Amino acid sequence: MSLSRRDLVKSPFALAGASVIGMAATEVRAQARAAAPQDIIELWPDAPEGALHPGMTEVIEQTSTSPGYSSRRTNGISRPYMISLPAAQPNGSAMLIIPGGSFQWNYFEHEGYKVADILNRAGISCFVLIYRLAQDGWKEPAKVGPADAQRAMRVIRAQATRFHLDPARVGVLGFSAGGFLTTTLATRHSAAFYSPVDAADQFSARPFLAAPIYPVQCVDPTYAYGGVAPSLFGGPPTPAQIREWSPDLNVTSAAAPTFLVHAEDDDAVPVANSVRLRDAMVAAKITVETHLFAHGGHGFGVGGQPGSPDGLWLPLFLNFARQEKLFA
Repeated sequence: MSLSRRDLVKSPFALAGASVIGMAATEVRAQARAAAPQDIIELWPDAPEGALHPGMTEVIEQTSTSPGYSSRRTNGISRPYMISLPAAQPNGSAMLIIPGGSFQWNYFEHEGYKVADILNRAGISCFVLIYRLAQDGWKEPAKVGPADAQRAMRVIRAQATRFHLDPARVGVLGFSAGGFLTTTLATRHSAAFYSPVDAADQFSARPFLAAPIYPVQCVDPTYAYGGVAPSLFGGPPTPAQIREWSPDLNVTSAAAPTFLVHAEDDDAVPVANSVRLRDAMVAAKITVETHLFAHGGHGFGVGGQPGSPDGLWLPLFLNFARQEKLFA
């Protein structure tokens, strides 16, 4: 079912009506109310250029077949935006949350809203990024996600007063393909992925800290997730593309402190993605904490799979964030 961008995110009833599989309308409506955002923040003053399919419509799908559990995703993003989910008792810190979805979808619930709900309880205000997707068709598909992530960090800082935030204490947390954007922000936050458009672009895009969760980050076919090169480059990567777009090959002393989570039995994104980034961070003397779980597979997020480490990694992240002084 196709919905407008604003109807998709702003209206619980519109959310509830979107491609519901095996769930009563009342159940979906209740979940949609619980996840209803407080605000929608446009990333760009005008629609970004470079779409190969102008006029595409944002679409939402329900992927869950389990009664009482919702796992929605969206694509067809021509005008990226953030969903503001402020903490009830904010401590001045914030996290940009970047869902995954194989560069084809934004899984905005188990890798978005549900994560924000837990971080909100710790006083951390959250912003879920609905970003342009490489597989939706763009002239420079590798750049669109990183550009949206950079812009999101800058817009949050530009509006820090509005959201009662300390602009210095804004981190980023992302999953899978969203982990690619997260690791790119951690390592290439100063790269020129787009030309400045307004005063918000005077702010830094460097995150206070970064938390890539089962991240796609290496584009070297020896270690990479199989879908990364076709999505970003349309085919096998060249040596120059491997060098430019693998965050582990771009770690400098300016990289952000990093918290990594991966499952050893991940059969989609090899655990080597996290291990290689960890090794590069250690070599550059960047603070890094790594948690490798024996079981969990891929895409567990929060509430994603029975028996996954989703109940374990978020408290570990909060401890890391507190140690790094994201919040007291």
